[in-house]
Amino acid sequence: MNYMKKLSRRSFLGNSTSLSLAGFFGLMPALDRSNQKPKGDFVHHVYFWMKNPDSAEDKAKLIEGLKTLKGIKAIKLARIGVPANTNRDVIERGYGVSWLLFFDNLEEQEVYQKHPVHLKFVENYSHLWEKVIVYDSVDV
Repeated sequence: MNYMKKLSRRSFLGNSTSLSLAGFFGLMPALDRSNQKPKGDFVHHVYFWMKNPDSAEDKAKLIEGLKTLKGIKAIKLARIGVPANTNRDVIERGYGVSWLLFFDNLEEQEVYQKHPVHLKFVENYSHLWEKVIVYDSVDV
């Protein structure tokens, strides 16, 4: 006995089209989410002006210290940077190192500020900088 049902070309194409459309529309919410930015992100960007701006050793020490902070669980994303080789009137290039952090919200950023690893970082590395500027913002 043949259990396989013989499909006509028309019914096969009709079923295939229906399944394709169902699959596509099933993916629509995922495609829509991929273009959306998460709401509520808290951005903390720190710029360090070095006491000895020409010292590669001091800059390396500060970067080493910043890397120790990356293990703090409250941090969603962290980036360490140095000035890019760009020159326009609006670009500030006087800082030595930047520290860019993303948190889920202000509360998570406050956890980071009070975290023992962060407090130890300030204690151990603050002698390397003469000025710090912080820009905090929230995602819109």
